[in-house]
Amino acid sequence: MVSEISFSCNCDNIKIMRYLGIDYGSKRVGLSLSDEDGMMAFPYKIIKNDLDLVDNIHNICGKEEVSAIVVGESTDISGAPNKIMGSIEDIKKTLEIELDIPVYYEKEFMTTIEARGREGKKVNNAKKVAKKKQVPADASAAALILQRFLDKKNNN
Repeated sequence: MVSEISFSCNCDNIKIMRYLGIDYGSKRVGLSLSDEDGMMAFPYKIIKNDLDLVDNIHNICGKEEVSAIVVGESTDISGAPNKIMGSIEDIKKTLEIELDIPVYYEKEFMTTIEARGREGKKVNNAKKVAKKKQVPADASAAALILQRFLDKKNNN
């Protein structure tokens, strides 16, 4: 005897909450994405900081169904805004207007050094590492920024 089992799911109540993390730099912008549950952050890509930046981010948000953005808040060791913070504030305002989704700040202190791992430790200990030997870590730094935000949001 074979019996059929049927399952039903009211999928209308399931809300996908995917976040985009941004590590903003004057030349490159690192991007990360969360999973659909907004629990884990993953490096996504590095894009140029050029005139197409907002359009590129807009396209990525549409393609990846992003619900909110988290931008790294750049401060120095004392907590004062770095010189790039003015540009970060501008891009945050522009994204809020252009995309009509929430854009949050998350502290990004030392995330690039942390993302570079061993090479970053050499830089942090004042040992010079040649620029050509440094691996761009912007997407990984964006993932660290986003993960910090997600951990706070999810009380982890």
